[in-house]
Amino acid sequence: MAKEYPSLTPDLRDFIARQHIFFAASAAKDTRINISPRSTREFRVIDNNEICWLDLTGSGAETAAHLKADGRLTIMFCAFEGPPNILRLYGHGEILHRDSKEFSRALAQHFGNQRPVGTRQIVRLAVDLIKTSCGYGVPAFEYRQERPALDNWADNKGPQGIADYWREKNVVSTDGLPTGIVD
Repeated sequence: MAKEYPSLTPDLRDFIARQHIFFAASAAKDTRINISPRSTREFRVIDNNEICWLDLTGSGAETAAHLKADGRLTIMFCAFEGPPNILRLYGHGEILHRDSKEFSRALAQHFGNQRPVGTRQIVRLAVDLIKTSCGYGVPAFEYRQERPALDNWADNKGPQGIADYWREKNVVSTDGLPTGIVD
């Protein structure tokens, strides 16, 4: 059943590579807990205790606000195909602002300098605990494809439209915390 690991093993890294979706959960003191589903298309394993992903523009910016205020972040993968399994990565996350040297370095090293129009920032997680559990209760689903809607939306808005959207919708979290996205 449940097991703990100090770092990502080759088998766990292989499990991550086969997934199409992950969930990011965050919160800060006295805020709502946020859970966001995300495509693994933008997800990268940096090493056995560090991961990152390109954070694309969305309707809210809860993860950024929570990391700025608190730093705690949990990532969860579920096996929807094949043998059941749940993998959780716990740790301390940080935001790499799109205008920072760290962002540029991570974009070059892990994403081949490919920066989709809607990219807000990179989220990086230093993993301090890894746990698996059975996943017996997770239903089986068959993956069909990525949805093009977010990419199409961002492309149609263009860089200036995306920047305007950030100022309108992504400056503060649902609970009023600053996100740092337009800093």
